[in-house]
Amino acid sequence: QVQLVESGGGLVQAGGSLRLSCAASGSIFSIYTMGWFRQAPGKQRELVATITRGGRINYADSVKGRFTISRDNAGNTVYLQMNSLKPEDTAVYYCNAASFDGPCWGQGTQVTVSS
Repeated sequence: QVQLVESGGGLVQAGGSLRLSCAASGSIFSIYTMGWFRQAPGKQRELVATITRGGRINYADSVKGRFTISRDNAGNTVYLQMNSLKPEDTAVYYCNAASFDGPCWGQGTQVTVSS
């Protein structure tokens, strides 16, 4: 089993920056992709960015050029650097790990961008 703990959400003005962190524990050797999803009120959860064990990165079109996903050398922690934030980025952000044991989700962290 994999456990995920997120941190780093908060309130920021439009144009500001935030950095989210997601620390994985447990059966981390079984993880092959980690990423971030978000869910705004009344909307479906959507992909933000993912990074594979091999380092392949994928971004949603809406965040390209503004957000950067990265991980530590051990591959246990994934970060999401969010710059030039917009009010439409307001959502609960969830860390996700795809593993051979199945998908795992963090508890979510609120990001609120004021105009």
